[in-house]
Parts: sequence; C-alpha cells; structure tokens
Amino acid sequence: MLHIHTSTDKNVTEFVFRESNSRENLPYMKKRILLLTTGGTIASGDCGSGLAPVLSCEDFLQYVKEFENICELVPQEVCSIDSTNMEVMHWLLLTKAIRENYEKFDAFLICHGTDTLAYTAAALSYLIQDSPKPIVLTGAQKSLLSEITDARKNLHDSIWCMLDERSRDVSVVFDGKIIAGTRAKKTSTFSYNAFSSINFPVLGRIQDDVVIYYMDSGSRRTKVRFYDRMDRNVFLLKLTPGMPMQIIPSILQEYDCIILEGFGVGGLPDKLTKTLLEEMKKYEPHEKVLIMATQVTYEGSNMDTYVVGRMAKDNLPFLETYDMTLEAVYAKIMWILGLHITDPKEMERLFYQRIHYDIFRNE
Repeated sequence: MLHIHTSTDKNVTEFVFRESNSRENLPYMKKRILLLTTGGTIASGDCGSGLAPVLSCEDFLQYVKEFENICELVPQEVCSIDSTNMEVMHWLLLTKAIRENYEKFDAFLICHGTDTLAYTAAALSYLIQDSPKPIVLTGAQKSLLSEITDARKNLHDSIWCMLDERSRDVSVVFDGKIIAGTRAKKTSTFSYNAFSSINFPVLGRIQDDVVIYYMDSGSRRTKVRFYDRMDRNVFLLKLTPGMPMQIIPSILQEYDCIILEGFGVGGLPDKLTKTLLEEMKKYEPHEKVLIMATQVTYEGSNMDTYVVGRMAKDNLPFLETYDMTLEAVYAKIMWILGLHITDPKEMERLFYQRIHYDIFRNE
C-alpha cells in the first residue's frame, strides 16, 4: 500500500511503501532510501525540439514498485536540468540534502544525467568522506519513458547495491558495474556500457539482482565527514601542438589553479615551461597551483620519463596526477583549495593522500 506523508520541509513529500498499516508491524525494519533526482536523460521526454527532463521525482516511484516490500523510497528533487548545466552549486546542494537527511536514511540514490555524472561522483567523494552508508549515482542512456531502455535496470541495480550490507561511500552503478566514485568516466556516448573504471578495477557487479563484490570495502565503523566549500577558480588547459603562449598570463591572473592536460606520460613543450617559469615568479608559492595531467585515458602520467617532462617538474612547482582520473583531479583540487590552505607542503600532502581509491602513487 502506498502512503503519502508530507514532512516538516514543505519541499519534501515522502511516498512510503508499506505492506501493512504501519512499518512497526513488519517482521523487520525496511531500509529507508532517499531518492534524489536531478533531471538528465533518465528523466527526459521528447519536447519537440529534443530531449529534456519531464519526470518529477514522484514519477520515479512508478518504476520501482518491485521494492515495495523491501525498502522505503522517499523522493526529493534537487534540480531538474540537463546534466550539461550541472555546476559546483548543484554538487553542494546534493551534499546539503544528504547531510540534512543522513541520520534519517540508510542509503542515498542520486539519479543524474550521464554527461557530467563522473564529475559529480568525484566531487561527492571529496565532499562526503568515509560514509558508512552507501551513496549511489546512476543514470541512463535512454529515458525511463522509452519502451526499450537501460534506465529501469540501472535503477533496480542501484537499489540492490544499496541494500547490500557491504556497500558504502560514493559509487556509480551503471550497466551492472559498481565503480568507485573517484574512478568513473563516461567512455561511450550511446552504448549502455557507458562508464568505465579508469586505472582501477570495478568494485563489484550486480547480476540477476545479486550483488557480487570483488574487494572488501573496509570497516563500516567510521564517522562520516561532510565539507561545504569548493574553490571554483580552477582552469583546465588542454595542450595542443604549437599552442600560443599569450594566454598563460591571463589564466594565471584569473585562476588559482591550472590543470595542464599534457601529452603522453606528461610531456610539456619547452616554450610553455619557459613561459610558466617567468609568470610564476610574480606570485607567492601558495597563491597558484600547477597540476600536470595527461590526455591519455589509461595508465596515468610519469613526468620523469622524458627530458621535456623532467625539466618542467624540476623547475616548476608541479603536482602530478599519476593514475587519477581528470574528473577526480578537478574535484579534489577544488576541495583542497576550498579548505584555504596556505602551506604548499600541506596542499601537496592532501593532494597525494588516497581518498576512496583515487590515487595509487608509485604503486
């Protein structure tokens, strides 16, 4: 039976599935899952000029009726946008929604558009750390409204994952895979197998409603930590052959950090190294951060391999991404800068500190 309960928050309506007149009459306590919707393809319909979000958070409950007797799903809309419009503000809104409801629920499901889902998963991995309760992000390549779609499977797999006692922290569930929030990347634009775990194994899989974990997620006896600030002044510069250097002074003047997406294992053109050397002299060591990443998806960076990389690393205060995903690097440095750290050594320590499988430096 479906019971509707309006909470003290006028913006939250709880749709609670109960088998009998009250939850207390059940032989066991159902897990409570907060379903946070943000729009995206999974919630979209054809508006005549293309797909756009049309489903409300309550509409999602029509597609999870199989779980009526297993768990309580409480929908709450955070936003209803195409995920290309996702910003830091929305990451903080999601964090706020989870923080405010953390003690009331056993798990948190975020339905999200696929295009920026990996960025959101990475951001939440730093904004919400050491959570003994699972926070799962999922989405779909086709809408819930479509006759043939991956949306219902991804939604159901996510719920099975959250009901498993071993699940914890931030993860992405998609096409039967459980991926650490810091390791997910969208690698296909149309295929149902849209997300890959980069430079790290998948945590597990869901097959025929059975959750199979490949590694121990660790002790659940931890205390969750929430953060509520991120520094947005981070610029990603993708290097191209022969790129002009005139843009560098303007970027450094405007942004606190530049992530340089270099060639191969970490090659940096000599002209760029020289320009950065000249421009960085204008700032105190803690004022600007340089991060060296690679444009290559797999296997990571190693600036010590070639002269062009080693010269840059020896003469400039670079942090190196090694095997981290670009999404994780982008989110992690915004989290670190949001802590207002002025000691470059402490900033370096935090950057290389392993958080939810994000980096295995020199291992």
